[in-house]
Amino acid sequence: MLNVPFNKPYQTGKELEYIQDAIARGHISGNGHYTKRCQNFFEQSYHIRKCLLTNSCTDALEMAALLCNIEPGDEVIMPSFTFVSTANAFVLRGAKIVFVDSRPDHPNMDESRIEELITPKTKAIVVVHYGGFACEMELIMEIAQRHALLVIEDAAQAIDSLYLGKALGSIGHLSCFSFHETKNIQAGEAGLLGINDPELIRRAEILWEKGTDRAAFFRGEIDKYGWVDLGSSFLPSEVTAAFLWAQLENLEKIQSRRKAIWDSYFELFEKGSTKGFSEEYQNAFQEAGETSKILHQADETRANAHLFYLLFQNEPARAQFAASLKSQGILAVFHYQSLHKSEYARNHFPDQYARHLPNADRFSDCLLRLPLYFELVER
Repeated sequence: MLNVPFNKPYQTGKELEYIQDAIARGHISGNGHYTKRCQNFFEQSYHIRKCLLTNSCTDALEMAALLCNIEPGDEVIMPSFTFVSTANAFVLRGAKIVFVDSRPDHPNMDESRIEELITPKTKAIVVVHYGGFACEMELIMEIAQRHALLVIEDAAQAIDSLYLGKALGSIGHLSCFSFHETKNIQAGEAGLLGINDPELIRRAEILWEKGTDRAAFFRGEIDKYGWVDLGSSFLPSEVTAAFLWAQLENLEKIQSRRKAIWDSYFELFEKGSTKGFSEEYQNAFQEAGETSKILHQADETRANAHLFYLLFQNEPARAQFAASLKSQGILAVFHYQSLHKSEYARNHFPDQYARHLPNADRFSDCLLRLPLYFELVER
């Protein structure tokens, strides 16, 4: 019996060495040697103006909501097909969420439906790059500029993805990344806030440092620091940062491997080739595949090999395929359930609950993700 999990966090072999080094340096509470290395990596590699490491992508999103000055009654536009943290961060500040349907051909938000949802109460657009596939940022930024709105890129799954030659996370006013253990680059649980609007940098540092101007103090810009704004304990420890640095140092190697696995899946399902998989693994997918028709394969040209998904004709066909794989020791999993159809939306945003967003619901019912992790493919 095969035993193929959906995900297996990869370790480079340097994580413990760097953690020990962080401890030896005598500063493990955060914003030390390894935190700065991780932040500099994103700023230099992806041309993000300022980066701040956080405990999670959820933390980064909550910082973004604070930086947008979200207040009760403000409206924030975002896709329905996304993780709950995308919405929670803004709901916590009192926002009303206005959901956008997915595109007919992809789980990303339908950019053509954004402008019709803008009202005088709209304050921000939250863009989610599903699976590392880029939304049409040029159009979204044009819409935002016309209506004086802030754009937040939820790039939780989008490290190392590009849009027209620009790194995702470097285009919107703010961006948020995840280093959860299911991501390409992981530290168990961690995140990062990217700030591309220079007017937001100083306040972002204050929020990050529990509402104090401590960062400016340590740079020698002021002679003492105190409480000057809202904030929270968003900084991860140097232990987390050291682990993450071992991953970032091996980004090219990790990405190369994941892309090879992605390509092997593509060959198998789109072209019928068995290149890249062990014989047992090939047979498992071929036998399971006889029970279901694969309708769609995402365009691979712009993404970062974060995930590989298949789209089925209906929910029973998906369940049959997943059950067949599971019987052979292979775990394939569903993904998001449409937020506009959630219990929370029904109770708090009944007008959104009543909306018809067929594409988001279709991806909720019919999308299935296959295992994809560094050690998966047998050559």
